[in-house]
Order: sequence, then C-alpha cells, then structure tokens
Amino acid sequence: MKAVATSLTCIAALLIGVLPLHAQAFQEFIAVGGPVTALTNAKVIDGTGAPARTGQTILIEGNRITAVGSSISVPAGANRVDLAGHTVIPGLIGLHNHSYYTGGQGRAAQLSFSGSRLYLASGVTTIRTTGARAPYEELNLKREIEAGRAIGPTIFATGPYLTGEQGSQTMTRLQGPEQARRVVRYWAEEGVSWFKAYTWISRAELGAAIEEAHRHGVKVTAHLCSVGYREAVALGIDNLEHGLFANSEYAPNKVPDECPPGFRNTYADLDVNGQDVQATFQDMIENDVAMTSTLVVYEISVSGRPPIDERVYQVLAPEIAEEVREIAIARRAGQGAIDPATFAKAMEYERAFVQAGGTLAAGVDPTGYGAAPPGLGDQRNYELLLEAGFSAPEVVQIMSGNGAKILGVLDDVGTVEAGKLADLVVIEGDLEELGNLHNTKIVFRHGIGWDSAKLMDSVRGVVGIR
Repeated sequence: MKAVATSLTCIAALLIGVLPLHAQAFQEFIAVGGPVTALTNAKVIDGTGAPARTGQTILIEGNRITAVGSSISVPAGANRVDLAGHTVIPGLIGLHNHSYYTGGQGRAAQLSFSGSRLYLASGVTTIRTTGARAPYEELNLKREIEAGRAIGPTIFATGPYLTGEQGSQTMTRLQGPEQARRVVRYWAEEGVSWFKAYTWISRAELGAAIEEAHRHGVKVTAHLCSVGYREAVALGIDNLEHGLFANSEYAPNKVPDECPPGFRNTYADLDVNGQDVQATFQDMIENDVAMTSTLVVYEISVSGRPPIDERVYQVLAPEIAEEVREIAIARRAGQGAIDPATFAKAMEYERAFVQAGGTLAAGVDPTGYGAAPPGLGDQRNYELLLEAGFSAPEVVQIMSGNGAKILGVLDDVGTVEAGKLADLVVIEGDLEELGNLHNTKIVFRHGIGWDSAKLMDSVRGVVGIR
C-alpha cells in the first residue's frame, strides 16, 4: 500500500489544470485524474462472472477504459498507479439504494449530502433509488451530480411509492387504477426512470401502473405482499425486490389482494427445488424479470446477528449511533424478529434462482435504523452473498454487471472492459477473503479517481441527519 500512497501523492500534485473545472472544485477528494491513467499490476475481477486475472493493466483515457490486459503498452506521460497487492472491480451498481434514512421515533432525513458521498466512498458508482420520499430532491440531486456540482454516484431516480390504503402516509395511497395511471404519467413526464410498488397495492392498481409506465418508456419494480410474484410477472412487472422476504405466494393463508400476516414464519422449511418455487423462477426467467437481493437490511432483524461494524457507528450522527448499537446488541442476544433458519432459507432461495438461470442484482435498502447505511451496507451485502454460497466473481457480477443489465446500461458500465466508462473500484487485498471490500482505496467514476478515505471522513458524524 505504501507504493500506492506515494504514487497517489505525486499524482495529486499534478491534477490541478488537467481535471475538468467541476472536478477541480472537489480537488481535496480526488486521488487520481488526468488525460491518461494506467493502473498496473492489478488483480481484476471484471464483473462478467469470469475468474480473476492477475498482472493486469487498465488504461484510462478521459472518462473511458481504452485497454485491459497483461501486455498493454502504456503511453509516455501517463499517470502510472502500481496496484500490486490490490484488486480492481467494476463500480458497484446498487439496485435498491435509497437517498433517505429512517429510524426510530419517526425520525427521517434525506441524505443528499452524506448518502451520496458514502455510496461513492464505498465503491457504489451507480444507484437506483427504488422508492422516493422526496422525488424532486432526488431528481435535483441527480442533475447536480451530472453537472459536477455535487459528489455522488450516477442516479436512476424513482417516483413516489405506489401502495394501497393501508400504506404509509409518506407514500401514494392509491384509490384505484385510474389514480395509479395519473401518478405514473405525471412523474414519468417529470423525469423519473422507475417506479416502485409497495406492500399493499392491489393487482388492478399494479397492472394499471405497469401499463402506464411502459407506455412512457419507464419501468416498475416492487416490494410486494398483497400481490404474489407470479401474479406480478403476469401483469408485466420488470423487477422484484427482497427475494423470498417479499413473496407471500407460498403462504398457506394467502388470499388475493391481501397481505397474509406472518407469512415468513412458514418459510423455514420451504423446498426451493419444489414445484411451487421453481414455477415462480421459470415465470420470472421466461419474462426477463430480475430479482434484487437486500439481505443486509433483513440481517438487522435476525436473532444472533448482525455483526457490529464500528465503521457504521463512526459515520452515523452520535444520537443515531447509540440507538443503532443498542438494537444490534439486542439482536445479537437473540431478540430478533426473523429466525436464523428463515434468513438461511432466503439465501438458499436467491442461490436457487441463479442456478435456475435467473438474474440477481443487489442493493442495501438503507432504511432500517441506520445499521445498513449507504455504501457500507452494500459492502456487507457482498459478504452475505459470499455466505450464501456464491463465489467472489459471481458476487461481483451480481453487484455490478447484472445491475447494469437491468438498468439497460451494460454497454457503458458494469464490467471492466475496453470501451466502457471508467467506473472502477480499487481494493487492497483479495476479495475472496471476507471483509476486504472494507479496504476500498480509490473509486473511479467516469475516469476520476476519488479518495475513499477522504470522502468517508467528510461525512463522519452526520449520516442520518444530512
């Protein structure tokens, strides 16, 4: 790491005058930039699912990768960064990554400042917000980042949540299919690219929302309960969130358009290779419907978990950190709402979906009492997918290439390939070793290498309130 740090210090001194004007405004957070950069001697996991390759050089010219390989000719005058002992992966793509925080006692806050920086510092270079409490704030943040006036990932913004009469007061409580159409039409015209349906939506409302969204060239995902997965697929849904945790269709007490209470309690013994589950998977696969894993946000409620990550408490506002630590201690002592066997079954469900040929992506869903904050929660999701039985190259593909595929931007991001935008993450060590994603050092977005530690330092003590 010493060689990397030394080279970055030298490079940083040369940056002023070669970076775009908007980047110069954030000079203190930039580690690598300039017309041409060569990342040498790196181990690369490229996001395609292929095994890691060692001794690789990645050539970046402007905002794009121009060459990747073991025998790349580095142009004279290029910034050379020796990455011996480091792994490079594509920028992570969070498919369930909100821009707000919710906690106890009704606490809620948009994290337009801290959340955006924390995502980028953690290696997340693209997010879909997957349900908005403040759609205009998200659209404005997206534009500020694109214009270079704010630091953060590329954002695919969603409209307000679409739910039924029993839903939260912060969501659109639909009064029927026509309202669903009106809401979708309005926000599609305002610039959102996705909508998220929520727990209590009816089949008629969901179908109307999907039809109207597709008419306007945007897509719909859902955190369901009243509607089962196969029903949603038949209505034309594009994506389904939370895996097993949001699919009520296997519950013995399921009735149409109602969310059966306690349905997850029946799932510990579910046969993921059985007819019912495999029928769900086949419907999804045949209709190109992806699934998003959010294991980390459910881990918060599992008895005996979660592990206490001190980095989380360091970035949270002090009063929130204390609350989160108390919850974590209680969960580890066995006071959880989710049985460990059910959590293990959810992991098995996601692995079986991929084995059947399904497309799995991932996101943090940073809404549960702050224990899975932006970015840091995404890193924990990486570890949980390893625990679920996926290999490191498979997890990188789930968290990068698959996300790009679902968003329709695989031609530009999601893999480490010549011609793609230079969205890359530099990690000290081997990702096959649990926890090494915490050692993220540099995060490239569109060719500019951001200093992860400095970005993290800039939000310490404010996450959850700003």
